[in-house]
Amino acid sequence: MLAAFYTRMGPASEVLAVGEQPTPEPAAGEVRVRLRTSGVNPSDYKSRKGGPGRPPLAWPVVIPHSDGAGVIDAVGAGVPRERIGERVWTWNAQWQRPFGTAAQYVALPSRQAVRMPQGLGDAEAACLGIPAFTAWQVVHRADLAPGQTVLVAGGAGSVGHYVIQLAKRKGATVLTTVSTDAKAEHAKRAGADHLIRYRSEDVGARVREITGGRGVDALIEMDLSANAHLYPACLGPGATVVVYGMGANEATLPAIWMMRNRITVKFDLIYTIPEADRAAGLAELDALLRAGALQHTVGLRLPLAEISRAHDLVEQGQVLGHVVLDIP
Repeated sequence: MLAAFYTRMGPASEVLAVGEQPTPEPAAGEVRVRLRTSGVNPSDYKSRKGGPGRPPLAWPVVIPHSDGAGVIDAVGAGVPRERIGERVWTWNAQWQRPFGTAAQYVALPSRQAVRMPQGLGDAEAACLGIPAFTAWQVVHRADLAPGQTVLVAGGAGSVGHYVIQLAKRKGATVLTTVSTDAKAEHAKRAGADHLIRYRSEDVGARVREITGGRGVDALIEMDLSANAHLYPACLGPGATVVVYGMGANEATLPAIWMMRNRITVKFDLIYTIPEADRAAGLAELDALLRAGALQHTVGLRLPLAEISRAHDLVEQGQVLGHVVLDIP
C-alpha cells in the first residue's frame, strides 16, 4: 500500500517519506479501513518532530496520524462481517501504535472505527477524532450550566471552534480570544458571544468588563504555560479551568490566589479519557452529526504526497481550520 512514514524524528521535509509499506491484515477484534482522508493535528507534528518532553521513537517505522475516514474492507475474527462496507471515522488510530491513517489502509480495533452518518463528508469526518472529541470532553469536564460564562482560549482553533459550538448548546455565554479579524469572524460563526483580540486588547480588563467585574465561571485552556498569569484577571470565584494543551513542559501558576478563590484545574489528554466518557462522547457526537448540528471547517485539502507541507502548515498555524490529506 502507499503510505507516508518516517524512521527517525526531525523536520518534516527531512524525515517524512511517501512510498510502499506492507498492507495490514486485521487481527482478532480489528477492522481494516480503506482510507480516503487523513486529518493532521498538532500532536502529529510534535510526535514526528520530537524534542524535550517527547518520548524517543518507539518503532522502526511510523505511519503518522490518528484521525481519518474511509470504508471498512476487511474484518478480523470476532467482528461481524456485516461491518464490511461501512463508512467510518477513526479515533486513536496511531496512539501507542506504529501505524496510523496517513496510508491507504489502517487496521485497528473495531470500536475505534465509528460508523459515519450518510451526510457526513470524508474530509469533515477526518476532523473528529482529536478536535471534536477533545472539545466534547473539555466541555463535559467544565460542567457548564445555562447562564454561566466560559472563556475559550483560541476560539478559532480546530478544538476551540468545536468548543464554542458545544458550550453554546449548554446554554453558556461564550467569550473567546482571537488574533485576527478572519479568526474573529470564524469564532463568531461558531456562536461566540464576545470576541477578545488578545494581541491588541487587555484580556483581563475585557473579561471583567464583559462579566460585570466578576470573571468567568469556566475557562477552556489550550496553553496553560502561556496563559496562567492571566487567571487572576479572568476567573471568578470558584471557577473551573479545563486544560487540554501545554506550550511547555512546565507552567507557573498564581497558586496562592487560586487557592484563595477556590479555583479548580482539570487536565485532559484525549488519548486516555475514561471509557465511560468515551462512550458518552461517541453517543452525543453521533447524535449531533446525524442532526447536522455541528459546523466543520476544512481549511485545506492536500494530497498524501504533500504531507511534509501539511505538517509545516499546521505547526506554523497558517491555515484557518483543519488540514486534511486526500488518500489516493
